[in-house]
Amino acid sequence: MTDDLLGDIEAQEQAVARVEELRAEIERHNRLYYDDAEPEISDREYDLLIAELSGLEKRFPDLATADSPTQRIGATVAGDFEQVTHEVPMLSISNTYSAEELREWDARTRKLLDVTGNIEYVVELKIDGVAVALRYDGGKLSYGATRGDGVRGEVITSNILTVKGVPAELPEKARKLGTHLEVRGEVYMEWADFERVRDEIEAAGGKKIANPRNFAAGSLKQKDSAETARRPLRVFLYAAGSTDFALPGTHDEFLKFIDGLGFPVNRERHVCASIEEVVAQTHYWEPRRKNLPYNTDGLVIKVNRRDFWPQLGVTSKSPRWVVAYKFSAEQAQTKLEDIQCQVGRTGTITPVAHLTPVFLAGSTISRATLHNEDEIKRLGILIGDQVIIEKGGDVIPKVVRPLESARTGKERPYVFPDKCPVCDSPLVRSEFEVAVRCENISCPGQVRERLLHFASRNAMDIEGMGDVLVAQVMEAGLVHTIAELYRLTVDQLAGLERMGRKSAQNVVEALEKSKQRPLHHFLFALGVRHIGASAAKLLAQRFENLDAIIGAPREELSQIEGFGEIMAESLHDFFANESNRALIEDLRTSGLRMPNTVYRPAGSALAPANSPFAGKTIVLTGTLAAMARDMAKERIEALGGKCTGSVSRKTDMLIAGEEAGSKLDKARELGVRVVGEEEFLKMLG
Repeated sequence: MTDDLLGDIEAQEQAVARVEELRAEIERHNRLYYDDAEPEISDREYDLLIAELSGLEKRFPDLATADSPTQRIGATVAGDFEQVTHEVPMLSISNTYSAEELREWDARTRKLLDVTGNIEYVVELKIDGVAVALRYDGGKLSYGATRGDGVRGEVITSNILTVKGVPAELPEKARKLGTHLEVRGEVYMEWADFERVRDEIEAAGGKKIANPRNFAAGSLKQKDSAETARRPLRVFLYAAGSTDFALPGTHDEFLKFIDGLGFPVNRERHVCASIEEVVAQTHYWEPRRKNLPYNTDGLVIKVNRRDFWPQLGVTSKSPRWVVAYKFSAEQAQTKLEDIQCQVGRTGTITPVAHLTPVFLAGSTISRATLHNEDEIKRLGILIGDQVIIEKGGDVIPKVVRPLESARTGKERPYVFPDKCPVCDSPLVRSEFEVAVRCENISCPGQVRERLLHFASRNAMDIEGMGDVLVAQVMEAGLVHTIAELYRLTVDQLAGLERMGRKSAQNVVEALEKSKQRPLHHFLFALGVRHIGASAAKLLAQRFENLDAIIGAPREELSQIEGFGEIMAESLHDFFANESNRALIEDLRTSGLRMPNTVYRPAGSALAPANSPFAGKTIVLTGTLAAMARDMAKERIEALGGKCTGSVSRKTDMLIAGEEAGSKLDKARELGVRVVGEEEFLKMLG
């Protein structure tokens, strides 16, 4: 075997591990931002994670999957509210961070349009709020909805009607223009209102609220609209969704049009004759944004001519005719008083800087993440240092650098612990990554996040076991480990706040039902580092039962197609841990069966001989009415097919649902067979 080939194999193995790690990390940050409204990283840091994952998927196309975060938008749909499918998907906006990146975007835009001269743009303030859609039929509000995952959102009509400026009906003149109109915008809260309500809530012993966006997001998800009405929410509208109205030819005229219909529209916008005027607007607003009554984290730049938009088209996540420019982070000086470590779901030990409180970008900062031990060394910070901190994306505080000239000699270096700060287990650092971890799965510092992951839809699918209930059962001392979930009783759950007996019974039934979840879902639910849903299925295909996986030598694990040394080491070390083995035995005692529904004994056919998918590479695109995309993927793989995320000459078949986009165009261009949903269902039998 040549050195080049060995290098390729090693690179592939490392890529598999890194892709799984990136997907897990991105999914966690998606949930923190969209579902919990408690982000941990800035938009820039998030974009870098997405860019790294996208780069690996392009370099190794076989690793691209339809359920990758690079193929999806934003939040999951929680299921607590009625759901609605957006007729026109609510896409996200790509970010830029410099004048040079703006000029590059302008150059790409002019090239796609085959325009040699300047293009006219509209620059608007990027409001740091929550995206919503308002649908009017016959002049009356039919529903208000969240963006959700971009395809499906949650109906929050009662709550949206409490937002200042949202009309329940359109004026008579609008009813003569068409039958339906959907407008989109951002719900937000002004700084003064936020500070007043925040102080009232915290004074009454309520939960601390980080910023206006978090508060607006939580307010729109209230089950009682009377509670939402007590919160001073506002909205700016700036876009159209599905409509049969004849809309103006430019975006600037469109904003004037909906302004005339009574919708709140932000007056702070500017029509620019060229990209250089756009750059000038970034310089104008950078120092002035502090004077605005609401939070804005950048500017939104749109091609003014709406007839250019269809020509430019969209990617899987973002329109090409619009881009965001993110402001640089604000900075402040303070003292680093101490460094303390906290434990995450996968056992990652994260050092946190404890600071002398300082006011920065609208809130008082007393803590900031330091990421890992290597970051502390890179910064060269000492406890007692004067440090410069900033809010990445005006949300996440982080330490930028120490002020070495301000040192007095009393500062001291930080010594990273060798034992878990919560359970005192020895910490482990893999040779393949910078993270230091606690390998004890029952460590209390990991339990909450592990419980949420264990109960999630693609894991054990325990309906009703969400953030609120997990927090309640832990605070009540009812659950300390994953296994203790299965010892919860109806009486215990019914005794919790806002938990009726019927709801308690539903949760207990969901727990009982989850005992029959297949082995590959259970393996994913355990939350082993580098073992995502795809890797868990590979294990279940290779080994007949859990005991066979636990007893497999590391060398055998590393030889599984799609695995490598990193994944094998992680899995082997997980099952070598006595606490983890004890937990699995406890789960078995609780009645978990873990049937293997995908086992393929050595030498067996991968699928029935007459399977239309056997040995074929399949790409899924668009929305399927009959099933979720991950279910379709499972069905295809069970019949011997292989699902990837991008269309190429190696693709055998494209399954196209509603709203199929650029992948459908590329498939036709390459002569790839295209199958609609009706034919697809027949092929599944």
